[in-house]
Amino acid sequence: MLDLLAPQAGMRILDLGCGDGVLTLQLVEAGCDVVGVDADPAMVAAAQAKGLDARLGDARTLDFASEFDAVFTNAALHWVGQPDVVTAGVKRALKPGGRYVGEFGGHANIAAIRTALKAVLANHGFPAAGAETSYYPTDTAFRAVLERGGFAVESCALIPRPTPLPATGMAGWLETFRGGFIDAAGVPDAMKDQIIAETAALLVPALQAADGAWIADYVRLRFAAHLPE
Repeated sequence: MLDLLAPQAGMRILDLGCGDGVLTLQLVEAGCDVVGVDADPAMVAAAQAKGLDARLGDARTLDFASEFDAVFTNAALHWVGQPDVVTAGVKRALKPGGRYVGEFGGHANIAAIRTALKAVLANHGFPAAGAETSYYPTDTAFRAVLERGGFAVESCALIPRPTPLPATGMAGWLETFRGGFIDAAGVPDAMKDQIIAETAALLVPALQAADGAWIADYVRLRFAAHLPE
C-alpha cells in the first residue's frame, strides 16, 4: 500500500480512517506532513499518543479544501459506505493532480463468515441478514465511483487475501467483530456465546485447516487514482 502511494518528503497527506496511527506514523517517518482522521475517539486518542496530528471526523463530512497532495486510506471505506459522498469529499480535499490511494474490503470479503452468521441468526429467529451495512463493491463498481467523482483511475483490483487468525481463532474474530451482526440483530447477551460457537462450528469445513488453524476469507479492493492537473 505504501509503495503504491510512493510517499515523498514534503508531501501533505490525509490518512482517512487512520485508526491507531500505525501507518500514519510510517508516512510521518518518510518525511510527510500528515493529518489523520478517524470516527473512533479511542483510535484517535491512540494515534495522538504517538504524537500524530489525528482528528476526530467522519469520512462522509470532510471539510478540507484543496489542501492535500494525496489522500491515503486503509481498511476503512467498507465501514463507511456512501462511496459517492466520500469520494466527493476526497476530491475537495485534494489539490489539482492530487492522488487517492487505498485498500478496503471488496466483493466476497468474508463471504463464508457472513453467510454462516446469517444462517445461524435466522435459525434462532433473528433477522436473517443481521444489520449488515458494510460496503464490499466489485472492482468495476468502485472504478465507476472514482470516475464519476472526477478521478482518473490508475489501478483498481480485487485481491484475495486469506488471512491466518491468531490463537483465539474464529470465535475470537466473531467476538471482536460481532457489532455489525450479532449485537445489531438484537441477540441477548445470554445467547451471544452460543451464536458464536454455532457459527464457528458451521465454518469448520470451509475455513479451518487440518492443523486446527483458522483462515479468514478476506478479499481486498486496492486502488490508485488521481485528479487532473
